[in-house]
This record gives sequence, C-alpha cells and structure tokens, in this order.
Amino acid sequence: MERSDSPHLFSASTLDVYTSGVWHASALLADRVKAVRQPYSGATVTELQEQVDAVDLDQPLGDTGAALHEVARLYLDNAVWFHEPTYVAHLNCPVALPALSAEVLISAVNSSVDTWDQSTAGTLIERRLIDWTAGRIGFGPGADGIFTSGGTQSNLQALLLAREEALSVHQDRSAIPRLRIFATTQSHFSVSKSAGILGMSADAVIGVATDHTGKMDAAALTVAIDDARRDGGIPMAVVATAGTTDLGRIDPVAEIAAICERQGIWLHVDAAYGCGLLVSTRRRHLLDGIERADSVTVDFHKSYFQPVSSSAIVVRRGETMRRIAVHADYLNPRTAALPNQVDKSLQTTRRFDALKLWMTLRTMGSDQIGDMFDAVVDRAHDVHTLITADPDFEAAAEPTLSTVLFRYRPGQLSVAECDELMPRLRQRLFYGGRAIVAGTTIGGHYWLKFTLLNPNTTMDNLRDVLDLIRGIGREMTGERDEAAAVMA
Repeated sequence: MERSDSPHLFSASTLDVYTSGVWHASALLADRVKAVRQPYSGATVTELQEQVDAVDLDQPLGDTGAALHEVARLYLDNAVWFHEPTYVAHLNCPVALPALSAEVLISAVNSSVDTWDQSTAGTLIERRLIDWTAGRIGFGPGADGIFTSGGTQSNLQALLLAREEALSVHQDRSAIPRLRIFATTQSHFSVSKSAGILGMSADAVIGVATDHTGKMDAAALTVAIDDARRDGGIPMAVVATAGTTDLGRIDPVAEIAAICERQGIWLHVDAAYGCGLLVSTRRRHLLDGIERADSVTVDFHKSYFQPVSSSAIVVRRGETMRRIAVHADYLNPRTAALPNQVDKSLQTTRRFDALKLWMTLRTMGSDQIGDMFDAVVDRAHDVHTLITADPDFEAAAEPTLSTVLFRYRPGQLSVAECDELMPRLRQRLFYGGRAIVAGTTIGGHYWLKFTLLNPNTTMDNLRDVLDLIRGIGREMTGERDEAAAVMA
C-alpha cells in the first residue's frame, strides 16, 4: 500500500529531521546558557510586547532552524533562568538532568496516560510511583493517587473527594452550602478557590488562628469546628499545610489528625512545598503525623527538582478516589478489567509526566534528592543568621524550610517608609536583571523574600544579592531625600 508521510510529523520516515531539530534546539539552548550571567535580561513589558506583536503568525518561516532562532531571540534571550544562583524568588527549582532526558521521550511518543490502550507501561510506571510516594508518606497498601498538573489541581481534587465523602454521610446534596473547610490564612489560595469551584458558599472556608510562629493552633481549630457545628455548618475538611508559601511553616499535623479522627473530618495535608522532607535523611521527622491524613498534595516540580509539571494527589484509602469516577464506553467501560487512570483523574488527556520522576529516581536515587533539599534548607538558616547580624536589614522570623522574609531597613527608615520602599526596590532589582527576589505582605507589612530551591546557590551569592539590595536601597532613599529637599 502506498504510504505518504508528512515531512512535518514525527514518524520513522522523519527521524533525520527529528534528530536534527532536537540537536539544533539543544545547541541553541546550550549556547544561550553558556552566555547567561544573570537570571533576567532586564527587558521591560513594553519592549517584549513590541517584539512579540511584530511576528506575523500567518506568514510561516518555512524552516525549523529559522523558527528556532526567532524563538531564541524572543524567548530564550529574555527568559527567567531558575538555574542562576541569584534567582531566589519563587518556588521554582533548577531541574534534574535525568528528567530532561525523559522530556525528550515524553514529547515525542506523546502518550496520554488516561487509558491503558493509550499508555500501557506508562500507566504501570505512574502507578508504581504513586505507590512509592504513598509508602514514603506512611500510607498502607490500600493507598492510591494520580499525577496532576500542580498543587492547585491536587488541592482541588482532595477537597472534591472530601466533599463527596461528607455528602455520602449526609445523603443530601442540598447540604453543600452548609459544608465548611478549616484552614489558616497562611494556607494556599487554592483552598478558597477550590471551595468556589465546588459550589460551596462564600463563607465556606473558616480561618483558624495560628500561634506566634504562624502554625495552625490546634486548640483554635477545635473551637472553630465546635462553633461551625453550633451555627449549623457541616465540617467537611481541615487543610493542614506542610510548608506555607511565605514562611515555610509546617502545621502540627499529628495534633490536627487527632482532632479530625475524633470529629470524623477529612484531613488534607498540602505538602506541595514540604514534600521534599519525605526523602530527607535529616528532617523527615518534621512531617510526623502525615501518615494519618486522608489525602496529601505533593509537588515534585518544587522540592524534587522536576520540570513543570509534576505533581500528585495521594489518598490513604484508595476507594475514596472512585467517588468521582464517571464511565464513558469509548474510554473506560464498566466491563473492562484493564488498569485505567481516567477514573481517578480530573483530567482526561494527560501527559506521562511521571516518567521524569522515574528517570530521576533511577539515576540519582531518593537520598540525593533529599540531600539537595536539605542543602537549601541549611542555606536558608545560614542567610537568616547573616541578615539578623546586619544593621541594614531585619528578618521577619526564623525559617522552617527554605524561605527567608527580610527587608532593607537602616536605622533612619520608619516602618511606614520601609513598607512604601520595599515593593519599588524589588521592582528596580528585577529590571536590573542581576538578581530576582520575591515579595509578600505579612502582618500588614511588606517583606522581601528569599525562596531557596537551588543547591548551587552559595552564601557568597546571597551576600551579593544583599549587597545589591543595600546599594539600590541607599540610592532610592537618597533620591527620596533629594526630592524632599527640593520640595522644601
């Protein structure tokens, strides 16, 4: 039979074109990375918008090489490089090399791990990794889970399962507006977002007080649950956080689990950030009690050094995953006995992202991943000590994981002046391109934030960033003083 293969589609007849394209792309990337000396180019939104808008998408270049060079100019030349040691802003990590090898296979084969007949061994590899993760959490053989696009999706699915569990007890879907979720103000914003998506009332998420360190107060949780019941609410779930975004705090999971067990409430632990402790050889005890949760969010693309996306939700009792199963004859007929993942996922088409973690574990091993995570936690404690000893800076709190909140505040700056200065200072630092830090508001005051997820970031790098901030701060306060003198 005559066969006519498209020259632009991956197949046996286009392997030379494929390998040439992959080589060309990797060579371009390598050239750019060799030349990178700072995390950002400093280009403004206006400058980049003009470059992107100038491209006519209806006039193809007709050549992959030409298109790659155009993309290198538009994208690579202005990318934010997370591997650069002075990128210390958000929960973005440099990525493990074995995972990048896996990406080559994932994108070309293009498996969709929703059904067995689209993925075969891919389904089994993902299931094995879920079992491995469940074992690290401390769940028994009845555990289950699924890979997701990230912590937001994992948290949404956990709360969906909690909702269905609560409704299975009350047998009345009209009870949804009375369902309540308990979390602190330090919990991820996706908790409130999920409540809205799940059709819950505007006051469904009840804020639980924290102690002086920012952790959930277990006694306050009990009071909040009792108050909710008294007001006619139905406690649906408690969300404990193992690694809050700003302070890296770990809620007292064991105490919270005891309360949930007594009260018959679903416990979800959002360990999107702190899941690296599961493979730590020195700090695993910080997650004690997590094995008593009903569901756990883990983000491998944070503290396991995986490319985005690589996340999962893991549940202690596998049967709870089946509460959201919907059957379609063309995908998962009830009569089929083959392994099937679409029953458990909010997604249908889904990348084989699990292969990245598999390659990393099989190449590096879990201890090395844990040691890398421990290294960034160590660095956070070291830089906190440095900041507290420097009269030009103040720190918000002792770190738990790898985030450090601080600000430039020499003696002459009032609190109000500092709050006004910090966001402008951060923006000027960003457009300078040499370093990138995050910013947040805690207790009504603005703080700069180091988020350390790069084991290659040294104390010398962090001293350099602090010196940059100091220099910009002095320059900006000098500008302010000059302006005030002119006005006077």
